[in-house]
Amino acid sequence: MVLDKEAKLHFSLLVVVILVFIWSVIKPAVLWTWVAEASPSVVAVIIIIITYKKFRLTSLSYWIIAILSILTFIGGHYTYAEVPLFNWIKDEFNLQRNHYDRFGHFLKGLSAIVVREILIRNTPLTKGTWLFAISTSIVLAIAALYEIIEWLSTKLPHAKKATEDFLGMQGDEWDAQWDMSFALIGAILALLVFSNLHNHQLKKLNNKS
Repeated sequence: MVLDKEAKLHFSLLVVVILVFIWSVIKPAVLWTWVAEASPSVVAVIIIIITYKKFRLTSLSYWIIAILSILTFIGGHYTYAEVPLFNWIKDEFNLQRNHYDRFGHFLKGLSAIVVREILIRNTPLTKGTWLFAISTSIVLAIAALYEIIEWLSTKLPHAKKATEDFLGMQGDEWDAQWDMSFALIGAILALLVFSNLHNHQLKKLNNKS
């Protein structure tokens, strides 16, 4: 099978994601935390592989999915509160916490572009204010759902240490609110910065189909 230029890029991204996944699963800090953090990305990647021929996304969307998958694999391996680079930043700048989770939730706002693409290609929505608002709202809803799942995990018996690692609150009672706020800000910025590039790639995709 001969791959076109974009398909080669997509395959390369998949290979990188798989390599990081393999590294991530080798001796993670807390296995239960790794499962909780990494499983959504694993499911997403499997779905993308299965649907690739029938519903190929833009390269921008695949870049975003790859970045977010790698982000969760790293967080799952170390736990979000103990990612070494952000521990170094914490010590170097005398911060009160490891901010990898904040950084991660901000980057998860990039998923607004993927949501935008799915809406454009599968609903009557057209480019404009409503598309922007609904894409942002869906990302915020997903962020809120994730915080609810994290809260429910605290109710599991005999999983106190793993739950604390999964939550990554680091003593901040407003951690959930901060996480959702960063996801919202990330989504708004992603749509403002990348929508024109996304439109261009969508146009190219439509011309090929």
